[in-house]
Amino acid sequence: MDSSAQRATAFGLTAILLWSTSVGLLRSISEHFGPVGGAALIYTVSALCLCVARGLPKLREMPPRYLWAGGTLFVTYEIFLALAIGLAHSRSQSLELGMINYLWPSLTIVFALFINQQRASPWLWPGLALSLAGIIQVMKGDGSWSPVEMWHNILDNPVAYGLAFAAALIWALYCNLTRRWSEGKSGVTLFFCATALVLWIKYAFVSEAALDITLPATLQLLFMGISTAVAYSAWNYGIQRGNMTLLATASYFTPVLSAFIATLWLGLHPGWPFWQGVAMVVGGSLLCWLATRRYG
Repeated sequence: MDSSAQRATAFGLTAILLWSTSVGLLRSISEHFGPVGGAALIYTVSALCLCVARGLPKLREMPPRYLWAGGTLFVTYEIFLALAIGLAHSRSQSLELGMINYLWPSLTIVFALFINQQRASPWLWPGLALSLAGIIQVMKGDGSWSPVEMWHNILDNPVAYGLAFAAALIWALYCNLTRRWSEGKSGVTLFFCATALVLWIKYAFVSEAALDITLPATLQLLFMGISTAVAYSAWNYGIQRGNMTLLATASYFTPVLSAFIATLWLGLHPGWPFWQGVAMVVGGSLLCWLATRRYG
């Protein structure tokens, strides 16, 4: 890679680090402000930060397919993920939902085979399988998780689990289509504004309690709003101009970091299965890298 591609890839890796704080903070903020109200506030703060830092992009300069299709996918993903975490019936369930969302790195590489003609050796498939198994292992948290228990949780809260799974599919598709259609342009600022607007419209029609504004909740909101704006700008730049295969592979570490940070923030206590999952995700990521690095 040349220096500009390396710089873009570094920005993408920064986004992965910032995203690792999202599950725990999303859950905490939704407990203060409600699932819809909290999400609307987060994306309002992020949109304002992006408008101040970068300004709104000129619509006539945006490729139409990227603007409308990419924008729709982006807005839908953000709303689905925020509502999935906010609608969890417990903090431990919100951790499971966050892990389901992190199926998107695997799906990004799979979609890239067909959308962007990414080539890979057969080692890609066992690498993907090992990473997915690692995510499931991480979802055990304190060791009480089991497939039967998860199935009962899905039946108990099908909307939240459906939103989380759909979010994973949508974001993987967005990553690939952005690289194919964006022509180097970024509509992230505009997409954040649209996300905030849609969420406020939804908030006007739902029966949530009044916003519980406290200093700790406000500080969490400001941190997440600002870090989310920085992360998505960095990721968009990274997947447009950097090594997308490396970024997708590195993103396998996001569920590990996210689960670890969320357990600390939310007061959960992961046991040995969590660390087993860490090793499996790392091993799967290395296999994926070995399968794709010659084609990156």
